[in-house]
Amino acid sequence: MKNPSKGHTVESFNEEMKREHKTVLQMGALVRTQIKNAIRTLQEEDAEEARKVIAADAEVNNLDIQVAAHVEHILARRTPVAGDLREVLTVAKMATDLERCGDEAGKLARLTIHFFGDRGTAPNYQLLQEVSSVAGFVDHMLQESLDAFDQRNIERACEVIRKAESLDGEFRSSLRRLTTFVLEDARTIGQFIDVVLAVRALERIGGHAKNIGGYVVYLVTGRDVRHETLDEILRDLT
Repeated sequence: MKNPSKGHTVESFNEEMKREHKTVLQMGALVRTQIKNAIRTLQEEDAEEARKVIAADAEVNNLDIQVAAHVEHILARRTPVAGDLREVLTVAKMATDLERCGDEAGKLARLTIHFFGDRGTAPNYQLLQEVSSVAGFVDHMLQESLDAFDQRNIERACEVIRKAESLDGEFRSSLRRLTTFVLEDARTIGQFIDVVLAVRALERIGGHAKNIGGYVVYLVTGRDVRHETLDEILRDLT
């Protein structure tokens, strides 16, 4: 005899996971907006808008807390296994990474306040150009990772992981270009350090995007690829 509660239980679980899926994508959209706005405040020298970016982080934090509470509830009541458990764990891990991306966006906004606040000293415009350049690369990675999750697309997830390897080269190239300014004018050393910290924050965001790409591979295949190279991942997937 068919269990009359089985269909209802499965349907209820699916609805809960759809809600968490939507919440994580909402977090991702908010974080991308934070990053873009933080970079814009640097470009436009707008300390007041930078303060708004920092304040907006509270919304991302609230969503992170919400996801954590819902995941705890699902684990306690549903005791999911196999693919269902992977889905729950993926959502929880993604929320954590996205919350940390929001923190890095806040660091960028604080740099605007540091440079362009009441007593700030504006840096050389070309120094800030390095920040904008890396930001565009990282934003694309983050969008790709969210799309990969939304579509459960392993190919797009692997592309994010590939771009993470390229990001290391972008970071090193940026450091070399920034160093030339210090060599030409030692008075820019303080600004150089601040801008390097900004580029480093963006590199961390790229690292979180890579993590999300790895979570998508785990979600779809059940394979933990956190400590594998892209070549190793692709070799075993093909």
